[in-house]
Amino acid sequence: MNPVVHFEMPAEDGARMSKFYQTAFGWETNQMGPEMGNYIVVTTSPVDENRMVKAPGTINGGFYPKTENPLQQHPSIVISVDDINESIEKVKAAGGKIETHPVEIPGIGMYVTITDTEGNHVSLLQPKKM
Repeated sequence: MNPVVHFEMPAEDGARMSKFYQTAFGWETNQMGPEMGNYIVVTTSPVDENRMVKAPGTINGGFYPKTENPLQQHPSIVISVDDINESIEKVKAAGGKIETHPVEIPGIGMYVTITDTEGNHVSLLQPKKM
């Protein structure tokens, strides 16, 4: 199986969104710089020295600046895969659509956005080997 390992949500105001989730749920946030697209890393569960969650069944996520791109208008889940190219072919064979070219997220792995047969936008991540 390929587990859900991450979530992402768009934000019109990243600082406001961070404050909301910190206050309401105790989540920790870490604002990245322009070189990382002003992404906000969100920690919902304690992590180990490799940034992996310690508690089974929990995931962490991130907030990204909302844009006009329809692929970035709604919350998304990220599914871990062993081989991103093989998974792209499986998505196509199952009737899904590949929305972006795979990109490397420095220090994290390869990432691609797909659309399933119901129009949901989902992302795939081939984590970098630790």
